[in-house]
Amino acid sequence: MMARVLYRDALMLVLDKPAGLAVHAGGKKSEHLGLYLDHLRFGLPQAPELAHRLDRDTSGCLVFGRHRQALKRLGALFAHGRVEKTYWAVTVGEPPGESGVIDKPLAKIKPTYGWHMKVDPHGQPSATEWRLLGRTGRLSWLECRPLTGRTHQIRVHLASIGCPIVGDGVYGKGTADLLSPHLHLHARRISVPLYPKKSPVIVTAPVAPHLTDLLRSCGWADEEPSPVDAQPVLEILGEG
Repeated sequence: MMARVLYRDALMLVLDKPAGLAVHAGGKKSEHLGLYLDHLRFGLPQAPELAHRLDRDTSGCLVFGRHRQALKRLGALFAHGRVEKTYWAVTVGEPPGESGVIDKPLAKIKPTYGWHMKVDPHGQPSATEWRLLGRTGRLSWLECRPLTGRTHQIRVHLASIGCPIVGDGVYGKGTADLLSPHLHLHARRISVPLYPKKSPVIVTAPVAPHLTDLLRSCGWADEEPSPVDAQPVLEILGEG
């Protein structure tokens, strides 16, 4: 798991979470991220804790606070919408244009088996910005920026405009899930204004292996930036 650390300083750690690994224990999946966190203490007396979460099948940037005060600061940034999250998705179908905002309230529903989210006028306000980055005759490569933080938000919103994410067996069942068993949703980049007098820490997660073939078909050129696009890590480690 250490090889998946994209960024670390005195307060924060950003991990490249693999697809298929839950962030918490629960359900039928016995393996979860919490089993590995003790190995990411890097000299501190306690393991890092989640500052937010990703779905089990979503890969990419996941932020942790390294101690209680750090977690409190990060929690406030996430709660006030100051953390900018950018996702890449490969979808079945083309969106209505080159860019836009999906502004549709979402609510949780609990049928007989399991639960999922749906667009509901009486649900919680939810908004997602999107931009078309590439396409084939059938697939689209979209950049998405959630402006709110609802569960499954990007997955539901994209499905609601006729663009379910490849591999989504819940919101794209019978269409998108037939192309791949793997969800093609990746937390590509995160920008955290962690230090008031410094530029935001911007971290980019490399494209997960299960995404590469379809991204290439949509025009992705395999060019990867440095994982940390902000100031050098060593300038703010403060750990000696």
